[in-house]
Amino acid sequence: MTGKQFISTVKYVAGTKQSFSLSEIAVYLDEPQSVDHMYATLLPHLAKLGLTAEKTGGDYEISRLLPSPAYCLNAAEEQRLGEYLELRTLPPALEMAVEQYITRKTGKDWSDPVILERLRRAIVSQKDDYWKPTDKRSLQYTKGYSVLGYLAYHFPVYVMQTRHILAQLAREGLLKREMTILDLGTGPGVIPLAVADFWSYLDTTRAMVWPVERSKEHIEAFGALVQSVATQNSHVAIEPPREADIADPAHIPLPERVDLMVFSNVLNELAALPVAARADLVIKYAERLAPDGTILIIEPAEEATSTGLRVLALALKKRGLTIYAPCTFVWGTNCTPDRCWSFQTAPSIRPTRIMNMLAACSEPFRYVNTDIKYSYVMLRKDGKTRSSCHIPKDTRAPRLSKIHLNVGKRITVVAAKMSEDLGDNETHMFRLCDGSAEKPVYAVLPAFHITPENRELGSAPYGTVLEVRNVLVRYNPAHDAYNLLVSRDTQVIPHSCKEKNLIKI
Repeated sequence: MTGKQFISTVKYVAGTKQSFSLSEIAVYLDEPQSVDHMYATLLPHLAKLGLTAEKTGGDYEISRLLPSPAYCLNAAEEQRLGEYLELRTLPPALEMAVEQYITRKTGKDWSDPVILERLRRAIVSQKDDYWKPTDKRSLQYTKGYSVLGYLAYHFPVYVMQTRHILAQLAREGLLKREMTILDLGTGPGVIPLAVADFWSYLDTTRAMVWPVERSKEHIEAFGALVQSVATQNSHVAIEPPREADIADPAHIPLPERVDLMVFSNVLNELAALPVAARADLVIKYAERLAPDGTILIIEPAEEATSTGLRVLALALKKRGLTIYAPCTFVWGTNCTPDRCWSFQTAPSIRPTRIMNMLAACSEPFRYVNTDIKYSYVMLRKDGKTRSSCHIPKDTRAPRLSKIHLNVGKRITVVAAKMSEDLGDNETHMFRLCDGSAEKPVYAVLPAFHITPENRELGSAPYGTVLEVRNVLVRYNPAHDAYNLLVSRDTQVIPHSCKEKNLIKI
């Protein structure tokens, strides 16, 4: 019996029994196999089959795993969450833990002028490396002051942005009462520490976090920070990091079933791998994703990296995953992502004590990092999307792929708002996408044209699908893009995203 036939047999038996011993499968096999060999064959498929395995003596008990119910926020949690997101400072215990780690690691107080100067040099070096072409970057953060510089400059923003992402997952019903979270490329523990902090504001949900990291320096920092902070939350258990390269999943011990799989600021650093290979890597890990689990990929908002994430997301969509957010494919088509620079923003954080000390020099702007800007994609196996949006039958709206046929005309479009304000105080500008555009499309709203009927363009959250009525189409040759000119006569309405009847123009 081939491996494929073996898996099909297990699937059949699981469909007839709630649980069974793996040795029971032996009667179906052409040749005898040990239960350990059968288990090794079955292990990569357990999550996909919705099964769990538990060793019992010399056998394995295979059971259908009932999914943990979605976690719904109650009114008190919603209120706490709103107040929590208004906090713009790093948790005090975590800020102190970073300071203490730098002090312990260097043998001098973190505020010593010599230490501060070394941190400045490390930060400048990292920033210079970051702006190189993707294939020329090192971005390893693996040695001495490179890790300490990361903790001083990047770490606070990444922890705080994770707050907003976790809040989004919670509010959209993507968290469960019992969560297994796999953090691939954890660094010094941004995701586990943010999870421990966030979960302390929830009442009953519990999480187990499995981090993976290859850098010994990061693992050392991880141990110090988690030990001093995360152990205070009994609702979250954090496993010690698996020391491994995420590019080699075959040799990493992983949980059988993952509810949330996170790649935070790591896939863009695999510059040696082409997009197809990175997509294959994610798909390999997705074998462990629960049928109702979520894959979260986060990348910096820098143009090349952000655009690269959209290209990767489309490659994953073509391999069978569904893009839950932020993209909405109004027409059910695949997009053209090579020029899709789209990112989320959140309120800036307040500088940490370390940042303020670093900024006490002739070029303070170099050492203060407070802006939260990031690109992300959430993917699913079960076909679930944030908005299954289609244009109602009574709305005549062209696809944005046909925008070139409407230059000089006033039209209605239905598309998602895929940027915050890219303009200035005089002229506001927002990127729009319906999943079909071949060239960038922007809605342009002069400040003196803002009315109650069109102000939703500015106030609607990132990713919201909008119906924009009566806009004038212009081509912008300088940027090879199209502008939709919003005037006082334009109406902007959040789209219901319920109808499925399309009128194709």
